[in-house]
Amino acid sequence: MDIAAIRKEYTLKELDESQVHADPIQQFKIWFDEALGAEVPEPNAMNLATVDVNGRPTSRIVLLKGIEEQEFVFYTNYQSRKGQEMAKTPYVCLNFFWAELERQVRIEGKVKKVVAATSDAYFNSRPKGSRIGAHVSPQSTVIKNRAVLEETAERLQKEFENKEVLRPEHWGGYSVKPFLMEFWQGRASRLHDRILYEFIDGKWDIKRLAP
Repeated sequence: MDIAAIRKEYTLKELDESQVHADPIQQFKIWFDEALGAEVPEPNAMNLATVDVNGRPTSRIVLLKGIEEQEFVFYTNYQSRKGQEMAKTPYVCLNFFWAELERQVRIEGKVKKVVAATSDAYFNSRPKGSRIGAHVSPQSTVIKNRAVLEETAERLQKEFENKEVLRPEHWGGYSVKPFLMEFWQGRASRLHDRILYEFIDGKWDIKRLAP
C-alpha cells in the first residue's frame, strides 16, 4: 500500500473571518451543534496533549463533558500519567477532528481541577458499572494481566451491591481555560481556511493563518 498516495480533496465548506462569531467559545458551540446534526460519531472525542517534566509531549483521546463558564471540562483519574503531568505543567492542548465536516478545532489553555461538587455531580450521573470502574483501575500503572481488573471489579460489584458508589478521591474533573483557539476548515488543493483567536489584553483577537 502506498501511504503517500492517500489523498482527499476537501470541498464541503469554507470559513472566512466575516463568518465567525467574535467569541471563539460561541463559535465552537456552533460547530459542535453542526457536528451533532451531521451525526459525527462521538463529536465530543478530543485529543488531549500534555508534556512531562522533560518537555516530551504525549497525547490520548478523552471525552469533552461540558463547557462551563467558558471552560472545557473533562474527567479522568488524577493519578494517571496525564493527571501527574497536568499537576506539574498545567498547560494542555485539545484537538477535535470532525472528518465528516472536514473540520478541526485546536485549543490551547491552562488546566485546573474542577471543584469537588462538580466532580461528584458528574460521577453520580454515570452508569453504576462506570462508577465501579473508577475504583477498579489504577490507571496508567503496570498490571500483571486483565484478570487483575476483572477480579477486582467482581469483588467491588459485590461490595457495592446494596450501597451507593461514591466518587474515589483520585478521580474527578478538569477544566481548560483557553487562551488560543484555531478553527480549521479543509479546502481544495490544501489551501485550507485557518482562523485563529488569541486572548490578548482581555479580549479575543482574530487572525487568518496561512495553510
